[in-house]
Amino acid sequence: MFKTLLLLVAVVAAVNAEQHTVHFDNRCGNGTSTLIVGGQIVSSGKDFTQNGPIVSAIAYLQTGSCDFNGEHCTTVELTLINPTSPGSGSSTDISLIPPHEFSVTTGFVYTNGCDGVGQDCNSANCPSAFFKPDDTTVQRACQVNDVDLTITFCD
Repeated sequence: MFKTLLLLVAVVAAVNAEQHTVHFDNRCGNGTSTLIVGGQIVSSGKDFTQNGPIVSAIAYLQTGSCDFNGEHCTTVELTLINPTSPGSGSSTDISLIPPHEFSVTTGFVYTNGCDGVGQDCNSANCPSAFFKPDDTTVQRACQVNDVDLTITFCD
């Protein structure tokens, strides 16, 4: 009986485990899609799946001109997390806050929930990007469990 209960608890925990994937679509023909989480490069072009939330991540296309945290390039800032209360879920934006600057056309879209919600930045003055820290209207939120994100360069 006790072993059956433990197995049931393990199965329920596995079914309810939070998971998110960041997928890159690099259409530029050069550069390396880069994802940094917690000060560490966790992906250099391949999909990245995290069992649990992805918090305060930075993504950019490393073309040789970007510094480690995407300085001098267009960046996508993201947090993918299951909401625990209204408004506490995932949030993503494109940042051109100095020292970040436009480098390549960059866009993102949520998948596996909130499908179609995203942003594109096609020029140095795109209205869908952060240019100063209080541009909070350009953030795109998603209040769905286990949402994923596709980031496209040169779309």
